[in-house]
Amino acid sequence: MSLIKNQTPDMADLLEWPKKDNRRMLHVVYRVGDLDRTIKFYTECFGMKLLRHRDIPEEKYANAFLGFGPEESHFVVELTYNYGVTSYDIGDGFGHFAIATEDIYKSVELIRAKGGNITREPGPVQGGTTVIAFAKDPDGYTFGFIQRPTVHDPFCQVMLRVGDLERSIKFYEKALGMKVVRKVDKPESKYTVAMLGYGEEHETTVLELTYNYGVTEYSKGNAYAQIAIGTDDVYKSAEVVSQVIQEVGGKITRQPGPIPGLNTKTTSFLDPDGWKTVLVDNVDFLEELK
Repeated sequence: MSLIKNQTPDMADLLEWPKKDNRRMLHVVYRVGDLDRTIKFYTECFGMKLLRHRDIPEEKYANAFLGFGPEESHFVVELTYNYGVTSYDIGDGFGHFAIATEDIYKSVELIRAKGGNITREPGPVQGGTTVIAFAKDPDGYTFGFIQRPTVHDPFCQVMLRVGDLERSIKFYEKALGMKVVRKVDKPESKYTVAMLGYGEEHETTVLELTYNYGVTEYSKGNAYAQIAIGTDDVYKSAEVVSQVIQEVGGKITRQPGPIPGLNTKTTSFLDPDGWKTVLVDNVDFLEELK
């Protein structure tokens, strides 16, 4: 039974919250087998900066935050190294990260000169004019490069594969307040992509969801972890997610509240395909950066 047909005025108001909330994609979290090696590769080959580093020996893990600008205004990567674990299974559901650059040929040559693995040479995308290239980092994560005349935040995309694109769009629009900024169907190649985010595609980081015709499930592996998004009210946002999950699927994995020992309020959940998102209190997030 659809929640929309039977919603109360209070419920209707609640479901409007994500559109009014002050949201921004903060960072993407994934696991690597050698933190120093990855930091060296990202800084030397991609031009990222090491923004933060923390070691938690009692929990046997370490984190490093890297990006192209301060976390207050840029989307960054949060790398996780678990003591003694040198490799992970990326699975076939994760697609790629993407970096925008004004000179893709120069970017590719720098990666090649540093010993990086170029998996697609620069050239126009199939059936279009946008120039792209692909490379792999030391752990096997794919990074796409997109040539653009103007670059705001270079870290511009996270691509994940989904089994039902319309269901996923409904989830991210209703639960997270994202908008579809572009949708492309390629029947000759048997796939459809949708770009979702909180601003125009060339001005902000977007989530790229890919549906391959007839493929309804993918393996997640244990390498890619989650995306973090800022919110002004973790508790209210969690209520919305809970309602949307009842309609289209998904699962709450952490009830809203402060993280023990850190006091940053978060809530986390899985989308209908099992991809994880964490909502982080905006004020707490800025305090954490001090």
